This record gives sequence, structure tokens and C-alpha cells, in this order.
Amino acid sequence: MDISSILQGGYQHPLSRSWQGRRQLTKSMFMYPIFITDDPEASVVIPTLPGQRRWGVNKLESFIGPLVQKGLKSVILFGVPFNCEKDGCGTPADDPCGPVIQAIKKLRVLFPSLYIACDVCLCEYTSHGHCGLLNDDGTINTQPSVQRLAEVAVNYAKAGAHCVAPSDMMDGRIKAIKRALIDANLGSKCTLMSYSAKFASALYGPFRDAAGSAPSFGDRKCYQLPPTAKGLARRAIQRDVVEGADIIMVKPALPYLDIISDAAELAPDHPLACYQVSGEFAMVHAGATAGVYDLKTMAFETTESMVRAGATLILSYFTPDFLDWLET
Repeated sequence: MDISSILQGGYQHPLSRSWQGRRQLTKSMFMYPIFITDDPEASVVIPTLPGQRRWGVNKLESFIGPLVQKGLKSVILFGVPFNCEKDGCGTPADDPCGPVIQAIKKLRVLFPSLYIACDVCLCEYTSHGHCGLLNDDGTINTQPSVQRLAEVAVNYAKAGAHCVAPSDMMDGRIKAIKRALIDANLGSKCTLMSYSAKFASALYGPFRDAAGSAPSFGDRKCYQLPPTAKGLARRAIQRDVVEGADIIMVKPALPYLDIISDAAELAPDHPLACYQVSGEFAMVHAGATAGVYDLKTMAFETTESMVRAGATLILSYFTPDFLDWLET
């Protein structure tokens, strides 16, 4: 055998195997998505998302406290209102008495070191379930949609959010939100994380059950990216960098590792997030339940593939598990 053929000597020991990765998983790389509902005492199991619940603000201390003690560094909040009057403009999205703003304020007091991001979208709050305002013919009305999203983002930032993360995929919303944050004297105080390459995926089903955000008609294929659209994804990433995004995100993660890799190339100086979405999480659990593989082993394999592709931040429902698994 040639000398250059011998590779196993470099990974024959557990420690030397760990050195083969360019970057290792750490607790701080995980951001935990949390569903906040408008019943303050809620603790409601989500059947399609194993181990996940909708939480009321009065339950956050007992729920989040142990996770913070284990090393939880960041969360992203999704509002799930059931007791409000939804309309075409998503008026309840930034209601000061609504679940997201109440949760921001509560968490800032309870856990001052916890980093709080907020998903910015209108689908949970509109009567039609779409992510923006609509024209009379049911198509997206982009300009007022962008203005409304910017209002919501600024109000979350004013409430104390460290990060706002628009997931709507409206054209031009990053520039509008950045401008609105600057005008509100929050441009240097609030991170803007863009769902830059968000695809129209079949993997969002459990999330839509959890958030009650399925559209009442049609679909979101006119504003979320087609799964085959590598070029569009690259263009969207480049656009959002120019428009002022502080963090770039790819969603979903596992079927789009090539896009994560592209994003690392196109935005090498930006943190790069990916969202291991509800369907990915549910699939890993389903396979483990069926005896196809060990849950922990597959959870590591999937998330490590995202890091290998270039991700520096992973939004994942596995976050509480990794707070335990990364202890060893």
C-alpha cells in the first residue's frame, strides 16, 4: 500500500476522530423553537411533535428554568393565538397583551441571560392564514405586507426581543425591517435573522398543526421557494445580505444541505442558521420508534451534517435533548 493510502491511523481513537471535524456541536449552537399560546396556564401536548407543547406565559418559568440550568442559550418564539379576533392585516400579531410580547417581557425578567428571538410572520394572525396581506383576487399585496411585517418586528424589538426573524418570504422585507429598526433607534440593539432560503416544503405539517397556521385556501408556493430552485435560493441569500440581514437562514435543513453549503460560500462573513423543521424532527422520531435506528445516533448524524455543510446555528426541537447529550 502507498503511504498516502493509509487514513485510518488518523481516526482510530475517539479523540482523534473528533479532530476530523472542522467544527463541533456545542450547546450554544442550538436555538429552541417554542410555541406560546394565549391561555396563560396552557401546557398542551402537540401530538405530531413528540415531546413538544404549546405553553402559556405562566408556565414558562417551570418549563424554561431547568433548560437554562442545563445550558440553554437561546429560544425563538412562535405565537399561537386561539382567543383573538383575526383579520386580514394580522392585527393581533403585535398586540401588547398577546402571547409573544407577554412572553418576551416575562422571559427577560426571569432569565436575563437568555437570548430571545421572535419569528415575524402574519400567518398565525390573519383570518386567511397567509403570510401577508392580500389583494382582492387572493394574491399577495407585497408593499403593505412588508410595512406590516416591519411594524410587528419593531414592536417585538421594543418589547425586548434580542432578535427578529421574518419567515414570511415577502420580497423586500429585510430592507424594510432594517430601516424600521434603525428609525426606531433599535438598529444596533436588535439582530435581524432572515429566513432567506425558505422552501415550499412538505415538512411543515406538524408545525402547522402546532401553530394553527395552515392557509384557509391555496398554498404558499408563490412566495416560498420551489424545492428545485437552487438559483433562486442563491439570489435570495445574496439579496438579504445586501438588504441588511445579520444572520442568514436556510429552511428546511436536511433536504437542503447543498443550499446551506452555498450560503456559507455566498455569505462567508455572516452567521449561518438552519431550521431542522417539524417534519424532519418527526421523521427522526418515527424511524427510531420503528426500530430503524437509535434516536440519539440519528439526531447527532443529522445535525452534524448541517454543521458540516456550514451551519453555525441550528433551530431544532431536539435542543432539550442535546442539552443532555452534549454533557457527555
